[in-house]
This record gives sequence, structure tokens and C-alpha cells, in this order.
Amino acid sequence: MSKELLNKLNERRATVGVIGLGYVGLPLAVEFARSGLTVTGFDLDQPRVDTINSGKSYIPDVPTEIVAALVERGKLSASTDFSHLSNIDAVIICVPTPLRKTKEPDISYILAAAEQVKKYLHSPQIVVLESTTYPGTTNEVVLPMLEETGLKLDEAFFLAFSPERVDPGNKQFQTHNIPKVVGGVSPQSTEVAGALYKTIVNDVHTVSSARVAEAAKLLENTFRSVNIGLVNEISQLCYHLGIDSWEVIAAAATKPFGFMAFYPGPGIGGHCIPLDPHYLSWKARLHGFEARFIGLAEEVNSHMPAHVVHLVQDGLNSQSKAVKGSQVLVIGVAYKRDINDVRESPALAIVDQLMHKGANVTYHDPYVAEMSVDGRGSLKSVEMTDQALKNCDCAVIVTDHSELDYARVLTLAPLVVDTRNVTRKLGLAEYEQKVVRL
Repeated sequence: MSKELLNKLNERRATVGVIGLGYVGLPLAVEFARSGLTVTGFDLDQPRVDTINSGKSYIPDVPTEIVAALVERGKLSASTDFSHLSNIDAVIICVPTPLRKTKEPDISYILAAAEQVKKYLHSPQIVVLESTTYPGTTNEVVLPMLEETGLKLDEAFFLAFSPERVDPGNKQFQTHNIPKVVGGVSPQSTEVAGALYKTIVNDVHTVSSARVAEAAKLLENTFRSVNIGLVNEISQLCYHLGIDSWEVIAAAATKPFGFMAFYPGPGIGGHCIPLDPHYLSWKARLHGFEARFIGLAEEVNSHMPAHVVHLVQDGLNSQSKAVKGSQVLVIGVAYKRDINDVRESPALAIVDQLMHKGANVTYHDPYVAEMSVDGRGSLKSVEMTDQALKNCDCAVIVTDHSELDYARVLTLAPLVVDTRNVTRKLGLAEYEQKVVRL
């Protein structure tokens, strides 16, 4: 069975199905189609499916012209009908894995996708889970579901885990040039999954098991969370000591060994760093181990929006103004630069807390036309006109989108809270007295 699949992959005759066509799934589907394989994307969202089938992209990192060409050549299509999985050689699951309100893993999307795969599982077929999850999910959850069909691992199907590594907005590292970690629930599964990804990725790194691959993904993002938490705490400490944290970091970064520079920010956002460490700490608790670093980092990072609001309050106080009744313009609400994603964005908490204190809050973001604030309805992006900057009492730079004119912000706004250190690079020293930085 493995030889049949390997031959199909090597000869580019295999068909690939990608379940979940979001920031992970669509770029992956496009890369497989570009490599010569025939790809069907599966999603419950009919507008997404229709958009792809019309040759258009809704993901900024995936150009519409590439999607159009692949659709026209018959290499890429999308569907809400999962029965087409019966004709698919390789199935890749790329669905969300959120947290419950209790901060425990919610793998309901994985279970729903696996149920569809189970319905149409056939021999030979390779199934790969890419959704970030706790170590053991592939072996303990997905494998038993597939074996309920009566088909046997390594005899009829193969199963592996390969963590997604997507960095939206990153122009240097995209799917094809990011090394891919692959771990199967059996050696044969690892071999077949490795061959699958070698059709699109320059470097495939195989590991001994799916559990190792699952844990590796969680380590990657926990590493970032913990280090960001450390530097955010240093930033708060430096503020209380009257020291410029950015200058401290720049000085430490001159050391050519033993130091990696991380930078403070208004908090962490997106679908990975704020969530993934909880999957690891939850699994640890099941085994009687408390992951204290992970919990502490989450505590520090989740406090950063409140620290930003404190900076706004201090800045307004220095000008004999109260937060209540002040006009605050939040600049950038996406969770990172040059994307339109507001999931877990610290801007949401900052806006909510400022409103709670009585501020009149508006925002400008060229990528986010409208956003919802829990319990407060929705806000629409306003134009960042000269008048809007002059009329606000404080401008808060939360997301440093590349296209924004920060010199204009610095010169026109009466007070600037800069959480990204973008105004320092402008060289406008005469305006420094009205800037408050992390």
C-alpha cells in the first residue's frame, strides 16, 4: 500500500484534500496544486468555497492570480461536499483548535473533520493532522476513530501529524521554504507523510512519532510566549524605574552569543501564541505536572493591555486630563503588522478597558474595516485625517502597519502612546516629550 501511494506522489499523480481553508489550509492547498498535484479544498463556509472556485483569494498571502491560474488548469477546486474524499489519496486536516472559556483544549473541529474522513476512508490513503493540539491527539483520538471502520493502520491507511508553521504577512518565509516537521504513528506513516510534503517543501524533518511532532509545535510557540512574557515584564519594570526598556534591549542585543532579542508589545494575539501553550500545560496537568513558566508567561502577557491603558492614563494625567471624556484614537487593531486578523488581538482588550474608564474611543486600521468589542457592539475604522489626529487627546499605536505615516501622527497628535517603538526611528527628537513608550 505504501509503495502505491509513494509512486503516485513521486509521479505527481496523487490527489490531495485539504480540510479547512483558512490561513493555514488555503496556502497549503495552493502549494500542492502548484507542485502538480490535483487538490480539492473542503470547507463548510460556502462563500469561501465559491470565492476559490471563481479563481479568487481571500487570504492576503495568497495572490488571486495564482489561485485563478490553478483553478483554470483544473489543479485546484473547493467543495462543501465531503463525499469527494472518497477519491482523495492524501487528506490534510487544517481546522481551528480554540480554547474553551476554561482554557482547556477544544478539539471539536478536529473530531468533526475526522468523522468526515472516517466516512470516506479507503485503501490506500494517508491522513495528516496539521491542527495544533496536545501531544497524543493523533494516536489517542484520531487513530481509534479511523480504525472503527475496520481498516487497519499500515495495511489500508497511514496517519501522521505535521504541525503548521504559518506566519501571516511574512514575505521571506512562506509554505514552500519553511522546514516541515513530520511524525507518523508508525514508521511507514512517517515515510509516506514525508514523501507527501517533499512535493512542496524544501526541507522535511522527520521525527520518531506523532507525539514528538505535536510537542515540537507547542514548544515553538511556548518558547515565544515565555520570552515575550519575560521582556514584557522587564518593560514594566523599566517603566517603574524610569529606564528606557528599548534602549536596554538594544544594548543587550550587542552581545554576539547567549542572547536573543525579544521586544515588548501591547500583548500577544493571533491563533497560536496566546492559545498553544495552554494545550501543553493542560496535558501536563493530566500527568500531575504543573507547567509554571507557561502559566506565569500567560499572566504577564495578558496584563499588557492593562499596562497600555495605564500608560494612557499617566500620559493624560501629565497634561492635566482624565481618561474619562478624553478622545482616544487607537492606531492599528490587527494582532500583527500588515494583516487583517484581529483574533485574540490585544487591541480588543485595550479598547474595551479604555471605554470602561469612560474614554471616547475610535480606531484606524487600513486592514480592518470593522471589529466587534465584547458587550459594546461594533466599531468601524475612521479615517486618520489631520483633523482626527489634532482633535484626539491621545493616539495609541497598537499595531505598526507599514503603510501608516507615523511622522504625521507624532507631529499632529498632542500625546502618543507608542507600544511598538516606531516613532523613535523617525528622528523627530523635538516631539519626544509627548511620547510615552512601553
